[in-house]
This record gives sequence, C-alpha cells and structure tokens, in this order.
Amino acid sequence: MTEPTTEPLWSVEASHLDHAIEVVSRHARRTPLVPSPLLAEGAWLKLETEQLTGSFKVRGALSALAHLSPEARARGVLTASAGNHGFGLAAAGAALGVPVTVFVSAGAPAVKRAGIAAAGAKLEAIDAAGYDAVEEAAKAAASERGVTFVSPFDDPYVAAGNGGTIGVELLEDVPDLAAVIAPVGGGGLVAGLAAARRLRGADFQLIGAQSEACPAMVASLREGAPRLRFAGGPTLAEGLEGGVSATTFAIARRELQRMEAVPERDIADA
Repeated sequence: MTEPTTEPLWSVEASHLDHAIEVVSRHARRTPLVPSPLLAEGAWLKLETEQLTGSFKVRGALSALAHLSPEARARGVLTASAGNHGFGLAAAGAALGVPVTVFVSAGAPAVKRAGIAAAGAKLEAIDAAGYDAVEEAAKAAASERGVTFVSPFDDPYVAAGNGGTIGVELLEDVPDLAAVIAPVGGGGLVAGLAAARRLRGADFQLIGAQSEACPAMVASLREGAPRLRFAGGPTLAEGLEGGVSATTFAIARRELQRMEAVPERDIADA
C-alpha cells in the first residue's frame, strides 16, 4: 500500500511492548496456537477465545491500566465499548485494583454486558446508535468526572498489549511465520502486530479483515483519509463496528499488505 500523507500521532515502541509483555504475562493467559488443516495446509489458529474474558482485549486493558500513575488509578477509568474491550477493562481493573466504568450502547450483547458487571465494573447503557456515539459520550463523561478515558484501540499501551503481545507469542511459537490475518475494527490490533513484527525483526505479511457491513478501515484506505466515524449496517462482528483513528489509519496504510472486506454470509458460515 502507498505511504501515508501524515505521520502517526503515536507509535508502539520497545518500552511499550516490554511493559505490556510483563503485565500480560502476570495476569492473562498465554493462549494456545493450534493447527487448522481444514482452513489450509500450514494454517494455525491463535485461540484468544480461551483468554480470560473470551477475547484478546484484556491484554491491552492490562497494559493500559498498569502504566497509569497511582493517582490516576485511584480515580478510576472510563471507556466506551462494543463489549469485548469493556469486559477486558473490567477484568483488568479487578486484577489491578482500578475502578472501571464502561459505557455501552443499549443494544450491546447481553452476555458481554453481564461479564462486565460480573467483573465488578460500573456499566452504563447509553441510548445511542452505534459505537461512535457511545465513545463520544464516554469521552465527555471522563472529562467531566476527571478520570482517564481508555480507548479500545487509539493508544500505544493498548495496541502493545493487544497486538504486540500476541505478535510476540506467535513469533515464539512459529519463528518462520509467513502471514497473520487479523480482524480490524478501530485498528489497534494490527497496529500492535505491526509493532511486534518491526521490533522483533520479522517479515511476515499482515492482512486485515473486516465485515462488509461496517468496513471503516477498508473505506479509509480506499479514500486515502481516516473515517473517524462510520455508520455501518448490522453485523455479526459487532465488536468491529465504528470508525478508525488518524493514527491507526496511518499505521494500517503503511504496514498492511492487504485489507479485505468479508461478506456477512461468510462470517456466518465460519
């Protein structure tokens, strides 16, 4: 892909990755990597479904909370989430003793809302359509309450915890890794994977996948500018809804070898 016209506002550096590896190794699981010959010869699946909260998001949440000052931890944090990030942040807050408030849309999956509440976070359902509106409300509330807003994707510590630690584990398990296919919502996961590739001197291909129903990154790359808000249609991959950030767009434009939009029927079949 062509070079971005603007530089990222942040990047994942070695200090971010080292910090993330340390806290994630203490509080989260190293998930299995299993062969999947039904997909293709030589294909593997990284089973983040077996992570503490059922997704990789707890990794970035732990990394983000662990770097906060004692004062910021005591005040607590607030976030917006389609479900997985909020659940991850709630679990990370419980592990590290940080009060967590999670804004979700009223239509967020019940199982994820239940997990957030069960982990001890305060759950606030917002009467708003789509993730972007919920994030806007959450950022305003964090400012009003004097607490830290923790982005699900637009943060170097979150990206280092999510994609960075996964990338390091993949390379440790498969040193000759040829390609990684990763889901893309806001773009934090692929930003972290790209950083792991760079910081570990690897050369695997990085391929992003997104639902055709809400293809914010696909549209951003096609148009040459980040779609910060994106009103897509209903999708089974509801965790990938919403827009991207200027930084994750710039990183994706520079680092992704391919970006694919996947039909809903194929997601359902999978």
